[in-house]
Amino acid sequence: MTSPTIAPAPPFRQPALPIPERVADLLSRMTLEEKVGQMLQLDARDDLADHVLSRHVGSILHTSPERILEARELTQRTRLRIPLLVGEDCIHGHSFWPGATIYPTQLGMAASWDADLLERVARATAEEVAVTGIHWTFSPVLCIARDLRWGRVGETFGEDPFLIGELASGMVRGYQGTGLGDPSAILATAKHFAGYSETQGGRDASEADISRRKLRSWFLPPFERVAREGCRTFMLGYQTTDGVPITTNDWLLNDVLRGEWGYGGTLITDWDNVGRMVWEQRVQPDYVHAAAAAVTAGNDMVMTTPRFFEGALEAVERGLLVADAFDAAVARILTLKFELGLFEDPRLPAANRDEVVGAAAHRELNLEVARRSLVLLENDGVLPLDPERTRRVAVVGPLADDAQTQLGDWAGGSGQAGWLDGQPREMITTVLDGLRSIAPWDVVHARGADILTLEPDPAGPTFPDGQPRPPVLHACEPDDELISAAVAAAERSDVVVAVVGDRIELVGEGRSTATLELIGGQRALLDAVIDTGVPVVVVLLASKPLVLPASVSRAAAVVWAANPGMAGGAALAELLTGAIEPSGRLPISFPRHVGQQPTYYNQVRGQHGDRYADLTQAPAWAFGQGLSYTTVEYRGVALADTEVDPAGTVVVDVEVCNTGARPVRETVQLYVRDVVTSASWCDRELKAYRQVELSPGEVRTVRIELAAAACTIVDASGRRVVEPGEFDVLVGASSRPEDLTAARFRIR
Repeated sequence: MTSPTIAPAPPFRQPALPIPERVADLLSRMTLEEKVGQMLQLDARDDLADHVLSRHVGSILHTSPERILEARELTQRTRLRIPLLVGEDCIHGHSFWPGATIYPTQLGMAASWDADLLERVARATAEEVAVTGIHWTFSPVLCIARDLRWGRVGETFGEDPFLIGELASGMVRGYQGTGLGDPSAILATAKHFAGYSETQGGRDASEADISRRKLRSWFLPPFERVAREGCRTFMLGYQTTDGVPITTNDWLLNDVLRGEWGYGGTLITDWDNVGRMVWEQRVQPDYVHAAAAAVTAGNDMVMTTPRFFEGALEAVERGLLVADAFDAAVARILTLKFELGLFEDPRLPAANRDEVVGAAAHRELNLEVARRSLVLLENDGVLPLDPERTRRVAVVGPLADDAQTQLGDWAGGSGQAGWLDGQPREMITTVLDGLRSIAPWDVVHARGADILTLEPDPAGPTFPDGQPRPPVLHACEPDDELISAAVAAAERSDVVVAVVGDRIELVGEGRSTATLELIGGQRALLDAVIDTGVPVVVVLLASKPLVLPASVSRAAAVVWAANPGMAGGAALAELLTGAIEPSGRLPISFPRHVGQQPTYYNQVRGQHGDRYADLTQAPAWAFGQGLSYTTVEYRGVALADTEVDPAGTVVVDVEVCNTGARPVRETVQLYVRDVVTSASWCDRELKAYRQVELSPGEVRTVRIELAAAACTIVDASGRRVVEPGEFDVLVGASSRPEDLTAARFRIR
């Protein structure tokens, strides 16, 4: 009796075959409905059975181990058993996983000016994300922060395109590791392509009134950098540009991204971009036309627009799309799944995930990053605190012991995921915790002020797409009793640490603010404790730059801590007591008044004057600024050659000396000024930087080599070119003109 013949596995099930062959074979077997479904990413909190069995969904997001396993079981019941891609917003750590390591926000990490450090953060995050059955993070954010009223400033790397490109590239390398075949690698996403942050009045997702030349000048270079770095996915912004939603912007998606840059990666819409064209922007009459427009424009995956499925199928029936219009998008999605190895190993939640999530090594890295994120802005000499003169410290302010607010947006209780109210309290060290654990003196605490109360939005609990509407906030009035208690604590102490800032209800998607002032009773609190005459150290624990009251000019010191993550309180205590050296440098400028917006350093030349009639235009603190516990001198700038070819290199030497008594990590910044340009351009642009560690009294010559090809402008016709002529290199400790020393060279 002969044994029954076992049919060979279809080619797409054979790992030894080249991926393009496997993709082509699987694509040839798929029905139209299965192809359209592969282009859908839907919310796992909804009806999973409908997603998988009826809509043939290709990806899910916002999930849990239980939902991942349920979705896997459902896919095994489908005809072709195509595995799912699982995505999540893992922005500065595994945002919505209990016990995951939550790092400082992107803006906080950007204060380190250290791409290698951010690569390590992304690598550690990828390890935690991958072991929980998630394959895809919607990070990093490459938006340029300009109008600080915008609620998502804390998600960015700041205001400078060059620094953004450097740091984002580091995170892409960390997330994607040595290649997608590595089980700990996850897909990185560059977002929000492009110009999303150029808002009207700081309002989130409004029309980006921005020319193509302006896009090419500032907003596109960071994206081009990570595209060439190999970032596998791009997310498209909500907004319109020149009246065209980014989701259907043929010039951006096809002429520039896929055409000029040759980008072969996968494009995903942001949340319900396709639906928004119907119900919000009203540029499409219905879901049939919206689906046809999105497919024609080259979108690959459509996030959370369930009616895309019916719309796309009807578009084929009505002749708006041909049946094979979906093939290129589906092929790119399948390629990701094959490269990740999901057909052989769906990468379900691992049995040892509790050993990886929140691992000791990740906690140590988190403390290192928190230390590097802190920026000392002012110091009259009170810091570091002298243990011989300090017997008692009063810690005041509503954020001194607010563990969840310290984490910032996209973390635990920030509201985007309904299954997690917050991260475990025992994992978080607040400022009060940190000082109590490290300080060799008494620590007393008084809240001093409340910030806000919340009421439901009168427009209803949800937007038309089902997303929750943020509640309406009301600022709390100063509370005399709370302030009196804080003043009493201050008067009994040798120094006051006042921790003020913003709360999660004031930041994030749909949470832009009309003001940058401290909300609630915080200004009155600062005024009162500073009036006591006791030295006050102001710790601004805020997602973005805020305007501080005039009384802070009399404070002893000011530290910006962004949202410093789980280890933020420990790092701050170390900084205040001198256990570490402050090394953070601002990735973004601080205004003196909201009416100065925008305050970024690299504005185009040509305005009348350098001040308002009633206020200087200069920021309170500028991009690149940050103090140390020592003093540093820059002793001249020398060029190896004052004339170079366009293909040559400008070699710059600068002597840097630590003239103080403590060690320092100095960030040596190099800016370039094109003296005369054919089209309007900014006065100076960051082009390179180096970090150097100097012992007390140490002098070092720092060499920076800059390609002349980097000294570009975008001319009036929209071409990025190097124009022959004279240039200045400007080297120093910040973007402020008074901090920079110039040397001139010529490009032939």
